[in-house]
Amino acid sequence: MASRLLDISSATVVAGRALQTASEVVRAVLPGGAEPAAWAKTGAAIRTMRETAGLTIAEVSAAIDLKDPSLIEALENGRMALSFELILRLAAVIGRNDPVGFVMRFTRSSNPDLWKSLEALGVGKFVLHSVRERELANIYRSNDAARDLGDEEFAEILSFTRAAFEMAMALQTRRGARRDSSLPDDEK
Repeated sequence: MASRLLDISSATVVAGRALQTASEVVRAVLPGGAEPAAWAKTGAAIRTMRETAGLTIAEVSAAIDLKDPSLIEALENGRMALSFELILRLAAVIGRNDPVGFVMRFTRSSNPDLWKSLEALGVGKFVLHSVRERELANIYRSNDAARDLGDEEFAEILSFTRAAFEMAMALQTRRGARRDSSLPDDEK
């Protein structure tokens, strides 16, 4: 009887370890930490990008070798989280103009746990800075009239933009200082 109880106890320990390992694998692969509200926002952004690219759900599904096109529809309607694997596959099709920005944006919103891991490794900072620089450049690129400016006019706009950016950064610094001063000493 005692040996039987030991066998059951050993089996329980082994099963517990297997379950813990499986749980860790699932957490690593599936989106973590994202709320259904984030799913809806992500889905709407994906739909907008797909439609802007002029692609149907079936075309996107075929392009990323997805067997079930209804998954794209579920994603776009906020009924499904966006896994990191799917982010990478979609970046190749609808995020072609800025695949790095696409991956980082949707990883941050759809899989916050993975994003935290990337941040801890320092990967996110390098890529995030390049994405932000691209966003600033896209402000210029999106304005056709800016391309027609002469050198003096462009210098004037650039000077104004630089001053506005510096004022915004100073405001952000003051907000941060105010926020820090309101924290108790043990939280600073």
